[in-house]
Amino acid sequence: MAPVQVRTQEFPRASSRALANGRVQQALTNVMGHFDHAREAAIQELTPEVWERYRERGREIKRHAMEYLDFYLELLSERVEANGGKVHFARTAQEATQIVLEIAKALGVKVAVKGKSMLSEEMGLNHALEEQGIAPVETDLGEYIIQLAQEPPFHILAPAMHKTKEEVGELFAAKLGLGGLQQIPDMAAAARKTLRERFLQADMGITGVNFAVAETGTVVIVTNEGNGRMCTSLPRVHVALMGMEKVVPALEDLSVMLRLLPRAATGQRITSYVTLVSGPRQPGDEDGPEEFHLVIVDAGRTRLLADPELREALYCIRCGACLNTCPVYRKVGGHAYGWVYPGPIGSVITPVMVGLPRARDLPFASSLCGACREVCPLKINIPLMLVSLRRRLMEGAPGERGVSWGQRLLVRLWSRVVASEGSLRRARRLAAVFQRPFLRRRVVRWIPFPPFSRWTRNRDMPGLARRSFHELWDRDLKTTGRSKRP
Repeated sequence: MAPVQVRTQEFPRASSRALANGRVQQALTNVMGHFDHAREAAIQELTPEVWERYRERGREIKRHAMEYLDFYLELLSERVEANGGKVHFARTAQEATQIVLEIAKALGVKVAVKGKSMLSEEMGLNHALEEQGIAPVETDLGEYIIQLAQEPPFHILAPAMHKTKEEVGELFAAKLGLGGLQQIPDMAAAARKTLRERFLQADMGITGVNFAVAETGTVVIVTNEGNGRMCTSLPRVHVALMGMEKVVPALEDLSVMLRLLPRAATGQRITSYVTLVSGPRQPGDEDGPEEFHLVIVDAGRTRLLADPELREALYCIRCGACLNTCPVYRKVGGHAYGWVYPGPIGSVITPVMVGLPRARDLPFASSLCGACREVCPLKINIPLMLVSLRRRLMEGAPGERGVSWGQRLLVRLWSRVVASEGSLRRARRLAAVFQRPFLRRRVVRWIPFPPFSRWTRNRDMPGLARRSFHELWDRDLKTTGRSKRP
């Protein structure tokens, strides 16, 4: 079983490549604005006051669920088994993958159709199934496209948003033998026909879980394509993969979450399909699986739960709103982050899951502008958690530090400079002189000397003013005859 590729350490180079890729930049410009406008329109329709009440209620639901997570997971397990299903707990992604493989082998599965599941990406499940001679088929259209392209998702909601229709047409021609497709409706129809045949062939359906209701033992899947419902009803066995944080206490809590998630994610009042599964087919049911398995996965989530500074990250409902508004993600896209979870929330949870030194650049992939917290439906304080991770990188043991000795030296020098007004004034004057050869219309565009060359390669900075505020203040006071500042 091949491990999941983790390329978080490549973020600086990968982000530079993304910035230089015109196709990626065009895709980000086209799609990100659409998500933002749709979200704002959906909230305005509900009224901001009502939206805030739902946000507060949703946050309290998740806080309570995480506070008593052991109780609600045990209750969920009892209810699922009472409904005729089977529950498996996995400490790691590898254990979860092994559980799925054992279920598939016991039933002689040859084809498995999959609904969208970020957890299955985290597990590297497709590769593991292929190694065992089982054909995994992604049935969400975006996921299907990137599976054919053998790429990771670019975005939580729109995994293939970086692909042009021409690229998708070429992909369908090369991988499926469906040449001559030029229009999006024709491509969607071709994919639908191909996938329907796979649905009929499949022995196993694998889905993610958006929410799990402990009170009733119900897993909830929200989709816009109907593929989730096909995965849960046609194959003879359904395996649901669930991160342990997805549990909510009761059905009335679900009603709050279903008002928050679609509006924050896609700007919809409700998604096209909301599928509730409470176990295998019962006598009298028209469809449904003969067996239902729920795999509840830890894979680093208990480390987040035990961390008082980072626990809030488990409130995330994977709406993608923080990605859509983040100025960093909107320029570098999802692949630059190097693992399953991109954007601001990914910059918090990825370092915990793969190791902070390994993902040391991600906590710094933020301007700390606070836009992510502003749009988060659960009001998760992502900037504060990023600052916490930055502090740990600065203060950690030598083998765990995520910053070089040069960076630490620069920080020490900066602290010396700002420690007194005199040293800060002298440093500002020196910098104002140094910037002159590189100043164009009051903007510093590029400085060809390290370490400034790396910083200014992709950033324009406003030039320093010729006089500081204190100097201007003193001058103005003198001209009016008033005393100088103390």
